[in-house]
Amino acid sequence: MKIFSEKTQIQNAIKQIKTRDLSVGFVPTMGALHEGHLFLVKEALKDNQVVVVSIFVNPTQFDNKEDLKKYPRTLEKDVELLESVSKDILVYAPTVNDIYDGQAVAEEFNFDGLEFEMEGKFRTGHFDGVGTIVKRLLEIITPDNAYFGKKDYQQLMIIKKLVEKRQIPVKIIGCDIYREANGLAMSSRNVRLKEDYKEAAPFIYKTLKTAKEKFGTRSAKEVTKWVENEFAKHQFLTLEYFIIADAENLKSVKRKYKNKTYRAFVAVYADEIRLIDNIALN
Repeated sequence: MKIFSEKTQIQNAIKQIKTRDLSVGFVPTMGALHEGHLFLVKEALKDNQVVVVSIFVNPTQFDNKEDLKKYPRTLEKDVELLESVSKDILVYAPTVNDIYDGQAVAEEFNFDGLEFEMEGKFRTGHFDGVGTIVKRLLEIITPDNAYFGKKDYQQLMIIKKLVEKRQIPVKIIGCDIYREANGLAMSSRNVRLKEDYKEAAPFIYKTLKTAKEKFGTRSAKEVTKWVENEFAKHQFLTLEYFIIADAENLKSVKRKYKNKTYRAFVAVYADEIRLIDNIALN
């Protein structure tokens, strides 16, 4: 497996690949890889002749500096996991300096309001940081296809908007949420859950599934109130938000329409660990 730490190295390698007219798939990650990441990599391998995985903890998307400090960095283990899928994957594991040329500052973006919904209300500047790193990585890697999980559905929609507005020639592919056997959405944060909270966390997806059932016959307001009450009774989980939104523009739903698609989004604290999830409602 080839590991590149400098953008000039990976760019030269990709130039060689493109002269052979091979398609390039790209999976950007922040490392601490798990089965959810490997699922994205396997999807990329199905569609492309060459796959690049980036491993980079991006400082500009963390509104909480303590969270950035605690974020696990496990490059050696990550490479072993990738090798278990394919030894032909190219890994780009740059330094902050290589990506940002000594200036780790986020660019300001306009995502047509997508950035102000849900996560944007609770994580100031987060999506400017996401837009900055994804744009830079896409410019460095120049893939044909890039793969993102739907667990971060708002991020997926924002990246699609970024590519559209900046006219970046890449196809953005959203992949289904990969879940643990108990239903909990796979996340690098899950390993930090204390035992009681780990046992409690599947309640999040269970509640989303019931909310989906209720949404068939009840209003968005009624379903939201029910979810808030369920979490208010829970010993270990604290609800930050539950929102039913239009799946396209992410605006909160006040009234349902037959020709619209909707998703429910949730953010929950399990002790100090913040977990997010979502589900399609129709």
